Amino acid sequence: MHIAHITIHSAKKEESVAFFEKFCGLKIQRVVGDGITFLADSEGATNIEIIPDPEHAAAVNNLSIGFAVENATDYRDQLLKEGLEVSPLISPNPSVQFFFVKDPNGVQIQFVENK
Repeated sequence: MHIAHITIHSAKKEESVAFFEKFCGLKIQRVVGDGITFLADSEGATNIEIIPDPEHAAAVNNLSIGFAVENATDYRDQLLKEGLEVSPLISPNPSVQFFFVKDPNGVQIQFVENK
């Protein structure tokens, strides 16, 4: 069993799709119905569904989506240059470090490096 997809109800659908494409490396796989957009990585292992829903935008309390990166320090610097507000680097032990950024809906996106 695996997670088929994570759904985000979004009041900012276009901005959300652009965020996941640009910063998370996902590509649009299909658009169905009233603009429901599915994005995935090249292997199809990571799938995000964005539902345009201005009245019921994402409930972001206690939600975080993590993406693996090769180098958290370098990727954090890159996102800072893009003008995103990022958290400080967090390293709870020598084998991992990560940081957070919010997507256009306020969902916490974690970028994590496992050493």
